[in-house]
Amino acid sequence: MSAAYPITIKLPDPPKHLSAEAKRWWSRILAAWPLEDASLLILESALECLDRMRQAQATIRAEGSTVKDRWGVPRAHPAVGIEAVAKASMLKHFKALAIDLEPLRDGPGRPPSSKA
Repeated sequence: MSAAYPITIKLPDPPKHLSAEAKRWWSRILAAWPLEDASLLILESALECLDRMRQAQATIRAEGSTVKDRWGVPRAHPAVGIEAVAKASMLKHFKALAIDLEPLRDGPGRPPSSKA
């Protein structure tokens, strides 16, 4: 008869330069998906993209999504483009890691309707 011993695995600490939100995601993702060393670099880059996206969103909230050019014509704020590129890059990184962030459903098919 063998005794059951709990196995403790030390997860790598999140990189110090990441935001608190990105550090929480680092911990949550590593707790759910075991990643190899090379994949940790991809995860770090994905979370840097998350931080860049959040910074751009904060700028858009503070300054608006449009600015006027030198002729007074409204144009998209540069942060709008930064947000879009950071979001797309983050999603590509997660796809490269084969991490599915969509919650699991009980069975196949469409999710249940929210209409009651």
